[in-house]
Amino acid sequence: MFGLEIPAAYLPWLSIVIVVGMLVMFVRERYPVEVVALSGAVLMLVLGIVPEAGALAVFANPAPWTIAAMFLIVGGLVRTGALDFLSQQAVSKAAVAPRRTLVILTFAVLGMSAFVNNTPIVVVMIPIFMQLAKAMQVPPSKLLIPLSYFSIFGGTITLVGTSTNLLVDGVAQASGLEPFGIFEISLVGLAVAGVGVTYLALAGRWLLPERDSMAALLGDRAPMKFFTEVAIPEGSSLIGKSLAEADVFRRGGARVIDVLRGDASLRRAMGDVVLEPGDRVVLRTQMSEVLGLQQSPELRVVDQLSSVRTSTVEVLITPGCRMIGRSLGQMRLRRRYGVYPLAVHRRSQNIGRQLDDLVVQVGDTLLLEGAMEDIRRLAADMDMVDVSQPSERAFRRSHAPIVIAVLAGVVGLSALGVASIQMLALLGVVIVLLTRCIDADEAFGFIEGRLLALIFGMLIVGAGLENSGAVRLLVEALAPYLQGLPHWALLLAVYAIAGVLTELVSNNAVAVIVTPVAIGLAQSMGVDPRPLVVAVMFAASAAFATPIGYQTNTLVYGPGGYQFTDFLRVGVPLNILMAITVCTLVPLIWPL
Repeated sequence: MFGLEIPAAYLPWLSIVIVVGMLVMFVRERYPVEVVALSGAVLMLVLGIVPEAGALAVFANPAPWTIAAMFLIVGGLVRTGALDFLSQQAVSKAAVAPRRTLVILTFAVLGMSAFVNNTPIVVVMIPIFMQLAKAMQVPPSKLLIPLSYFSIFGGTITLVGTSTNLLVDGVAQASGLEPFGIFEISLVGLAVAGVGVTYLALAGRWLLPERDSMAALLGDRAPMKFFTEVAIPEGSSLIGKSLAEADVFRRGGARVIDVLRGDASLRRAMGDVVLEPGDRVVLRTQMSEVLGLQQSPELRVVDQLSSVRTSTVEVLITPGCRMIGRSLGQMRLRRRYGVYPLAVHRRSQNIGRQLDDLVVQVGDTLLLEGAMEDIRRLAADMDMVDVSQPSERAFRRSHAPIVIAVLAGVVGLSALGVASIQMLALLGVVIVLLTRCIDADEAFGFIEGRLLALIFGMLIVGAGLENSGAVRLLVEALAPYLQGLPHWALLLAVYAIAGVLTELVSNNAVAVIVTPVAIGLAQSMGVDPRPLVVAVMFAASAAFATPIGYQTNTLVYGPGGYQFTDFLRVGVPLNILMAITVCTLVPLIWPL
């Protein structure tokens, strides 16, 4: 197509160079993972490593379409309030019996994550676990890492528990293996869940950190109840002074939020502001101080804001939030909604300066202040999650039994072999849409387009590795070192390769890259490839040691106030336990 003629002998090495470059880009995070994946795919097409027909054949892989269909069914669960019902029940019990509620929710998260994409489950559960932490009088950091891990454990119990399982199965089928049954991996998954929960219950109290959330770190929050806007009149003694020199703005713990000069906000450089006549200063202060400011000859209170009661709310940026990729300054939150961003938590940092330039990313936690109705309006428009309390919205509760029955039918009929999981999932989507459990425009909003772009991009890259002979080259390089190992050690080596990569880059990318290599190794060594594929399946989900290896880890990072090392301290021993568990049980069920 592009007329590039590269000698065949160079293609395997060129493919490996491209993949290594992609892995480096994944780790550096200068571009989103899906952009890196699509760039690698296009580069392989341009260089002729993947023929155009081979790239188009990727779209016949059933795994991405099954994943998309399951997203739509999950959207029905959310829209009908099926997930919300559990959260409301948990909230009602949290204050009365928090520890018993935590035990019940642990098993609920495990069970739901076995059949439902775990990202919406974690999003729904974060506010509940925050309330549980408050009721148990422990920091949220003691409960939010376990929440993420519980959802990961649950995803390993069935084939549909996580997109990674479906993707590994799809790649394996493309390599000629028989498809996995929906419950084929369940015994190992249940063992993984049991070991993981026990580890967190016994060791968590010592290994899990005590960290405050972002709102707790800003300690003067409680008495600050009102936004007040005061103007600097002509003749005021404040004219010509900086904000630091104006004692009147610090009385009673008041805090300057913004300085408005005409239509312009000077918030970005308030330390350099010298007050001029007509400037308006926005303060957060107590009502008693508002009354005092009204008596000051140096100021004039602007009446329309003097009685606006404010709240401070932590909101989580989840996949699908309309803020992603936009700067806070660009969105003009103060002008459009009357809401002020006070700080952002990202990757163990609390960012309080130059917020207008900050580009919002998935996993960010924003600390917002404003009137509660304004914050709710912003959250609804932008699809954000309040991490302090479960959200309230109108659900189509009468349709919940339909969606639950559809999900049960997809799982049950697939397990019985009535039809393939992809056909049943597609049928389930049609039923959910025809019965109006969720409207079509809202339903397709639940499909994570970025994830599908990542998957299709990586499938093309995987096809390039296969077509160019790079997989064979990697197998030939690894086989001499693994040839004499006992079977358990071979399993452990494959698990370790996939597990280490998963902590650094996207788990779906690892699934596509490592699965063909595992199959090639098994064939070259004359053993059954199925157990090695299962090892990849579990290792690609075992991202416990970093907050970037799995999306649910990223989601709890900000609300828990975590640091990167917190995940290392808790996750590395857990990774070792998981490796031992999986590599002990897999040969018993799938003999090499």
